[in-house]
Amino acid sequence: MTSSDITLEAVSSISQIAAADWDACATSRADPGDLQELDTLAAARQPQPPCSTSVTTYNPFVSHAFFSALEKSNSACARTGWGPRHLVARQHGGVVGIVPCYLKSHSQGEYVFDRGWADAYERAGGQYYPKLQASVPFTPATGPRLLIRDSSDTGRIGAALAGGLVGLCDATNASSVHVTFAKEREWNFLAGRGFLERTDQQFHFHNAGYRTFDDFLATLNSRHRKAIKRERRDALANGITIHALTGADITEDAWEAFYEFYMETGSRKWGRPYLTRAFYSLIGETMAKDVALIMAKRDGKWIAGAINFIGSDTLFGRHWGAIEHHPFLHFEVCYYQAIDFAIARGLKTVEAGAQGEHKIARGYLPQTTYSAHYIADPGFRRAVADYLTHERAHVAAAVRELTEAGPFRKGDIHSTHEEPD
Repeated sequence: MTSSDITLEAVSSISQIAAADWDACATSRADPGDLQELDTLAAARQPQPPCSTSVTTYNPFVSHAFFSALEKSNSACARTGWGPRHLVARQHGGVVGIVPCYLKSHSQGEYVFDRGWADAYERAGGQYYPKLQASVPFTPATGPRLLIRDSSDTGRIGAALAGGLVGLCDATNASSVHVTFAKEREWNFLAGRGFLERTDQQFHFHNAGYRTFDDFLATLNSRHRKAIKRERRDALANGITIHALTGADITEDAWEAFYEFYMETGSRKWGRPYLTRAFYSLIGETMAKDVALIMAKRDGKWIAGAINFIGSDTLFGRHWGAIEHHPFLHFEVCYYQAIDFAIARGLKTVEAGAQGEHKIARGYLPQTTYSAHYIADPGFRRAVADYLTHERAHVAAAVRELTEAGPFRKGDIHSTHEEPD
């Protein structure tokens, strides 16, 4: 596939892309949100300025090391239904853009649910699988999906990648392309190229410059403030201690314990956990500085833990597990310790993973998430487009209502007209 001097290729393993090239695209200052503006300039035949005003942010989930760990550990591979088809754009011999992409034979491990679409299409005589998934496997975290190296040709590279996804859909006989947990401005850009727009919601903590956890508590109404204090106290009532491990502090012993938690809890929740034991060792070797492993210990033994990944301004909570169950320990390990960590590190946001309205009472507010979908069959596309129109309206209303029902004090957060704790 070609677009003028930009050539496109799909590769079947991340090992076929040099880590330096991948990470230069993943950490570029080229903001996909500028794509539409650059396209407009190109259409007017005006010079296209480089995206020098964008701020470089680090998202560990789009790093070469993370995808490499997924693929090398056989967590994301053809055997598990995640066949790599990473789309690579080259210009003048160099890699200038990448879309992490997988050819899927099912809809598991994605967190943007389309099983209803698959059932409807197959009842109508269509074949929904294979499909293409442009995402980070098993990871419901917002991040860039069109990875573009700093360039004055950002708009053309982005357009080539978007067109390349459609071309790859045709070449693989896939029914559709799903770009999930994208940045909002990427979502808008893809919508301009025929992709359907979908929204959902997660619950995120926003750090309003707090110096301590108590500063955060002071912004809550009395009922929620008291409840959180009680939950934190009760979570540690049985002699449990909490340990935040990062970098070299995360030993293989800690990984072994955490994997036991993951398997025990994941088997109950999902039937078959997605990640292999080797994945955690690889992460420990290549990304330990990007990991915050929150572990709970009782009587000298690890009993529960949650894994978080550290970005430049965001702490990404992923999954947790436990072999002993104590009241409120889940909330302490997953939510309150994450807030503590973010405040201590000066991180702006904690993304607490998929779903869970119970997070609202603990200071995590609704946040809209975005995905873009290309449907090859015109008739099926019209049906999905109609469904998404109604779904977006429902999501927007839910975000408004849940935000209004949040635990924060109304009006002046410094008001003292409340019952004392």
